[in-house]
Amino acid sequence: MMLFSVTRTLLRGAQRFDIHRNRDVHRWVAPTLRELRRRREKMGPEAALPRSSHSDWNYSAEIFAFGKRLQESFDANVLQQAFTHQSFIEQETRKQAAVGIEQPVLGVHDNRELIAQGEQLVAEYVAAFLLTALPRLPRQFIASVREALTSEAQLAHVSAHLGTKDIIMAAEFPIDDALLASTLKAIVAALQRSSGDERCFLFVRDFLCGQLNQRDLYEYLEIADPLRTLQEYCKERGLADPEPRLIGNVGRNTLLAAHQVGIYSDRKLLGTGYGESQTVAVEEAARDCLRQLFGTELHMKPVNFTLTLSDCAQHLTRRSASGKVEKRQ
Repeated sequence: MMLFSVTRTLLRGAQRFDIHRNRDVHRWVAPTLRELRRRREKMGPEAALPRSSHSDWNYSAEIFAFGKRLQESFDANVLQQAFTHQSFIEQETRKQAAVGIEQPVLGVHDNRELIAQGEQLVAEYVAAFLLTALPRLPRQFIASVREALTSEAQLAHVSAHLGTKDIIMAAEFPIDDALLASTLKAIVAALQRSSGDERCFLFVRDFLCGQLNQRDLYEYLEIADPLRTLQEYCKERGLADPEPRLIGNVGRNTLLAAHQVGIYSDRKLLGTGYGESQTVAVEEAARDCLRQLFGTELHMKPVNFTLTLSDCAQHLTRRSASGKVEKRQ
């Protein structure tokens, strides 16, 4: 009995301790916090500030760390030029002119030349990779895929995830998609000047062409009339005209009708499709035929992302000076 009474006494003491500890929060704390929140909401959101405005900013360290994150060897001066836009040069020139410096010397050049060179390199390497990895896809559709991979939105997406937003030197802030995309092109040109064509091609292959991974290539092909496109393709290849034929149907004249259509060429079945009407079924069958002919089936073999510069050399107008190609680890 004595043990139980001691236990109850300790428990009551613990409860009293918890009560006293909770009462240590003064009554003015909650009203003060509510008032601070009201004032903060009244002032609105804080203005976005660039990373360079922080006291611990070290631009040289950021430039060095950027190359190490990508496991690439950049020339520091060329990489800094790739991140420096013309608007930043003009802004700094105006600042120095305002304090009386007539001929300001900044010691850095803008990246307009690198952007032009990088745009050409990106378009050429992406096209060469697609022509090698997708040999059965016609040229006009290769161009469609290349335009999708090198669009401003796609380049800006890749550039932002590489960590360029905080290092870009430009008068505009926040950084928009146009600056992000142009900066990535300049980085590609800077890598080509620093490490050569091989490393530049591997960079474009991994970060731009790699966006095709686990994607349906048919999403990039703008085909308004599949049957007409199929007829033109067969005519160019010297194949017989495709003929759609009804294979079977169920639930005719009901809400759950289903039609199966097959498309034949010279008595050979090219593809099949299903639909709630014969028109829809013919369109889906034509799409299936194009997938079979282009080599972009849903069960297609994955795109080979191990292609090197030497593998794609036959589709390049520019050739590498060296014969050896380094493999990206």
